Amino acid sequence: MSSQKNHEIRLKKRPTGMPTLADFELVETAVPTPGAGQVLVRNAYMSVDPYMRGRMVDRESYSPPFQIGETLSGGAVGQVVASNGNDKFKAGDYVSNFSGWREWFVSPGGDLQKIDPALAPLQSYLGTFGMPGLTAYAGLLKVGELKEGERVFVSAASGAVGAIVCQIAKIKGCTVVGSAGSDAKCDWLRKEAHVDKAINYKTCGNLTAALREAMPHGIDVYFENVGGAHLDAALANMRQNGRIAVCGMIAQYNATEMPPGPSNIIAVIPLRLTIKGFIVSDFGSLMPDFIRDMSGWAKAGKLKWQETIVDGIENAPKAFIGLFSGDNMGKMLVRVGPDKAV
Repeated sequence: MSSQKNHEIRLKKRPTGMPTLADFELVETAVPTPGAGQVLVRNAYMSVDPYMRGRMVDRESYSPPFQIGETLSGGAVGQVVASNGNDKFKAGDYVSNFSGWREWFVSPGGDLQKIDPALAPLQSYLGTFGMPGLTAYAGLLKVGELKEGERVFVSAASGAVGAIVCQIAKIKGCTVVGSAGSDAKCDWLRKEAHVDKAINYKTCGNLTAALREAMPHGIDVYFENVGGAHLDAALANMRQNGRIAVCGMIAQYNATEMPPGPSNIIAVIPLRLTIKGFIVSDFGSLMPDFIRDMSGWAKAGKLKWQETIVDGIENAPKAFIGLFSGDNMGKMLVRVGPDKAV
């Protein structure tokens, strides 16, 4: 690998408000050499996800914060290029890992999982068949306790998580309304994800009124990805014993001051609402069921998904920042190497 160079993205300084390109730096290093029992992996695709913004703040959370000068980490898929006596992995194996934001890395193998690109496209293990897909599956079916035939509202419905939530809910015989930030995204939701109605929250005017018009009988399950005005609107339209599964609140990830809470939060009392936050890592035990169901639905033509692929690790910060202005259609990915490395 002497002719190859490794490139990685490090956190240069902690963002204030919306991240900028100046908060990141591209660093060139040598391709590492695997030690005894280690493997060398070349990443092909890496994921950028909104939750990473929280790890750029120096505070305790469910994941430790990134450190200044540290190479960032995140979901990635790649191929084993060399194995130095590792019994579990050989050159040519495809693996998912959490060592994204770099092109090459070495590992003893404990953090790697074999994946099968014959089952689904390689990059889809970072989306529909990966963490976002499991988030949708667990959040809707376990946290939201979805029942057949219920009324479901999904914010950020065209995103990597929201689009899968919409389609699982439709598979379960539910009425589904999704919100998105452009007419093109709303068209995709209606035509490809087959939601019953889609709301462009940027042009609909009063979101609470638009949601009431779209769902005159109210909401049984709200899958929360946005927060802010979306949570206000959902609370104003919930049905008795409704459930709100809180996956994310991207509307305030870059806030420098915390916005006021929902003025209508009192609705949880007379409506006996359940609001529950969750982290996808709590549901790793569902992986066999998730893969079985998702692969079956995909083969039956019941699942569609979109991807926005940005080329070059040097463009990873730009792709990440684009998440907060809705630049992506579906899952945002960065292609950092070839699909086939050996």
